[in-house]
Amino acid sequence: MATDIRKTANAALTARWAKPLVFVLALVPLAWTFWLAYSGELGAEPVLESVKASGLWALRFLLIALALTPLRMMTGVAALARFRRMLGLFAFFYALVHLSTYVGLDQFFDWAAIWKDIVKRPYITVGMGAFVILALLAATSTDGMVKRLGGKRWRALHKGVFVAGVAGCLHFIMLVKGWQTSPLIYAALCIGLLAFRRWPMRLGGKSRRADRPDAVRTRPAASRESA
Repeated sequence: MATDIRKTANAALTARWAKPLVFVLALVPLAWTFWLAYSGELGAEPVLESVKASGLWALRFLLIALALTPLRMMTGVAALARFRRMLGLFAFFYALVHLSTYVGLDQFFDWAAIWKDIVKRPYITVGMGAFVILALLAATSTDGMVKRLGGKRWRALHKGVFVAGVAGCLHFIMLVKGWQTSPLIYAALCIGLLAFRRWPMRLGGKSRRADRPDAVRTRPAASRESA
């Protein structure tokens, strides 16, 4: 029975429509935020709410991308690996929306004020660090960059995704006032994923080579999963 379920899941996830569907679904949060802004439903501070929403979705997509390897191992649904790069890039995309909204709509491109914020407010400093890491990972996510860097150096670089995850969670915790439950839940999930990478629950004797950094990434052409 479990084997049949895995076969069905793998067949669905490798279908031609799977990636376009995930792509469209990943844009739904952005479309919903635009709709709320257009209809005046973002509250008294729509720009601030837009900044918060995009940042939260950046963190969500990052954690989802990181969770795909554990899910693949625990479920045996190998086709989940097809979506790691896409979801990692969406994490960067929402982080870019988050930063752009802050810079353009909240600070009106006042670079002096922005720099002052980065220096004086630790949560912004941490958030900027996470964004720089995600930008670097996004820029090196192509097959061409894998070949240029070499597999070993590329894998070492893309382990930085976990640093970005921790920094993103810390940014969220520092941003809210007081100890709230939601940021701590995200932090606990991130720590759990880090622990899994350190002490993985290998199923069926899977080798370490099968596990590559989970977020903004791809594989060399010779070993990449079929599209």
